[in-house]
Amino acid sequence: MTTATPTSAPGSPRRHRRRWLRAGVMTLAALLLIALLLDRLFPLHLPAPDTGSTVVLARDGTPLRAFADSDGVWRYPTTAKRVSPLYLAALLHYEDRWFYRHPGVNPYALMRGLAGGLRHGHIVSGGSTLTMQVARIIEPGPDGFRPHTFGGKLVQIFRALQLEAHLSKPQILDLYLNHAPFGGPIEGVEAASWAYLGKPASQLSRAEAALLAVLPQSPSRLRPDRRPEAARAARDKVLKRMRDLGIWSAAQVRDAAVEPVVARSLRAPLSAALLAERLHQQQPQARRIASTIDADLQRAAEDRVTAYLSRLPARTSAAVLVVDNATLEARIYVGTAEFADPVRLGHVDMVRAPRSPGSTLKPFLYGLALDDGLITSQSLLVDAPQDFGGYKPGNFDEAFSGPVSVAEALQRSLNVPAVDVLDRVGPARFMARLANGGVDLGLPDGAKPNLAIILGGAATRLENLVGAYTAFANGGIAGTPRYTLEQPAQPRRLLSSGAAWIIRDILASNPADVEGAPLAGAIDRHDSVAWKTGTSYGYRDAWAIGVIDRWTVGVWIGRPDGTPSPGQYGAVTALPLLFQIVDILPQRGGRPHAAQPASVRAVDICWPLGGAFDATAPAQCRQRRAAWVLDGALPPTFAERDLGAWAAGLVTLRVNGKGQRLSGACHANHERTLQLARWPALATPWLSVDDRASSALPPLAPGCAADSLDVASPIRIAGLSNGTSLRRAPHSDQPLRVTLQALGAQGTVQWLLDGRLQGTSESAASLTLTLAQSGRHTVTALTREGAFSSLQLNVAD
Repeated sequence: MTTATPTSAPGSPRRHRRRWLRAGVMTLAALLLIALLLDRLFPLHLPAPDTGSTVVLARDGTPLRAFADSDGVWRYPTTAKRVSPLYLAALLHYEDRWFYRHPGVNPYALMRGLAGGLRHGHIVSGGSTLTMQVARIIEPGPDGFRPHTFGGKLVQIFRALQLEAHLSKPQILDLYLNHAPFGGPIEGVEAASWAYLGKPASQLSRAEAALLAVLPQSPSRLRPDRRPEAARAARDKVLKRMRDLGIWSAAQVRDAAVEPVVARSLRAPLSAALLAERLHQQQPQARRIASTIDADLQRAAEDRVTAYLSRLPARTSAAVLVVDNATLEARIYVGTAEFADPVRLGHVDMVRAPRSPGSTLKPFLYGLALDDGLITSQSLLVDAPQDFGGYKPGNFDEAFSGPVSVAEALQRSLNVPAVDVLDRVGPARFMARLANGGVDLGLPDGAKPNLAIILGGAATRLENLVGAYTAFANGGIAGTPRYTLEQPAQPRRLLSSGAAWIIRDILASNPADVEGAPLAGAIDRHDSVAWKTGTSYGYRDAWAIGVIDRWTVGVWIGRPDGTPSPGQYGAVTALPLLFQIVDILPQRGGRPHAAQPASVRAVDICWPLGGAFDATAPAQCRQRRAAWVLDGALPPTFAERDLGAWAAGLVTLRVNGKGQRLSGACHANHERTLQLARWPALATPWLSVDDRASSALPPLAPGCAADSLDVASPIRIAGLSNGTSLRRAPHSDQPLRVTLQALGAQGTVQWLLDGRLQGTSESAASLTLTLAQSGRHTVTALTREGAFSSLQLNVAD
């Protein structure tokens, strides 16, 4: 017996279910196919991640300068991780509580909006999700906005579904955070937070979070800088919603509601403007560029510069660069006095503009001479008129000081001693050593390294000088200032640690009564600052560079077009600003003061020979000096260049019983040996009577042939007698003029009035001096061989 299997009768419920299931699958497949087709026909156009505005940030995230995109929109790139959780909570719970659950549209909200639209004839409540708002933002419509119509809503729904299909929820949220409108040219919560509140979006209070959450609903109507009352009412509505939902407590909402709505006028940040422009040019595709600048120090420095330059001549600009010695990161970068000032050429970045460095290279020269064993800190140099192969340098004040130490020559920035040392080190070698340390000197076309470079006869940049001066805080290792963390420091050995320590000690102990010192009393407040000033030829550039344990500070003041600023020079113009900048810098947190290196020790030396005090006979030690000595080197005083001149150094003589000098084959009974410590011949006019007498040659004994020691013949000034008093002719406004001769002179004679070079004459030729000032004066005639003559005169009123 067989049993038949029952089959579904036509019209049975089971067959109907199958039919509906097939229809549903086919419908779904058709819808998916249509969706794919529509997605291909109408692709989603997302904002490119590498286009738009750029913001340059300080090290703490504070915007320094923003560069608008091609549409003039200000947008600071951010992500949800960089935004305050309070803002995200207010945004999501007020705008779209179901953001992380719906597929881009909220059916319940849409039905509510549709009912309201049918009832009123137009859309009252749009029912838009956050995804739909993003869709509206990225596709605003042909006129810049998508109208609130049923057709516009359908487009938003389609685009929202596309967004959900192509992007994750965090990506959609980031699009909103970066592109939501906040009034005017401001887009994105980060730009709005800085523009209205002056703080990053990561630091918002509840009241501020609620304000920024509601502002995109109607940016023009709710702008807090224009309509604070409307903005406050909208903000309080958000606060009430957060309380009602139990997200924030009643007490928290009550405290938040007390905060007033205080917004700044919309303005783009403009701090460290030229550095920001520089970094933007280097990274044109970057949207967020993090610099090493300290925002608070930068603003303080810019305020100091603005106030300081208000009392300087018109068209004067300034530049300031401050570098952390430990990391070489720049914390302050002021490239111009006023960025938007065309009179001051505010668009010119003077931090990196090639300028004459004046005397700011002298510390490196003396440091190199220390490393070469040519000098100690107290070696004897001569500040007197000298001729270096036709190059005749003078001092800034046109006066000369005679015998000076290395330390004094550096502190007073004397020119002739520096040229003398450079002549012995070698200009080409000095330039190469600087280049190795990061200071590239630019010479005029066709020029070769020469002695003028130590006085500013080359060009370099403020940033190069500051990087080089960090060597005095870093054991002789210089580096390149860093403006971003990605930029390499490029440390380079410039000096030995011992030479750097000695030079810094000299610069840090600069007394207040020398040229280039700060205003009265200032040096006492800054005795730890190792500073050096410089002035270029024609008063075109005023420099001041300072080094302390943690910081190196560089200041330049002048006119960007290179025109002179008479009377403005490093010590008077740039140095006071340097100390003002030092005043605002934090002193804690840096490296400790460098200990004295083992290669450096204190040794007493003697002038004029330069040897150790313990190894010098008392009669030959005319002056005892406490010197810093590097690697035990005790070099003698430099020999003079002219072989016909008296040689500085120890001279051994034979004398007879009367103390008269015996030459060559000349002999006498009871002769003995005499040693004299001779001073450099050019220093003679500045020596005391005792020092002159101690090194004076005994007269030649009768009958002895002349020797080479007599090459410097005595000379005498003719034309006036010592002690003469002169008076200007009655009713004359012309200064007194006197004509003088140097009798007995051979070769070039240099004439000095009160230590200042007035001119030269040849042999016994006459020279006219102008006596413009009343009072006592000293006239000196000096030959290359060291022979000199002086007289005193008085000019009556």
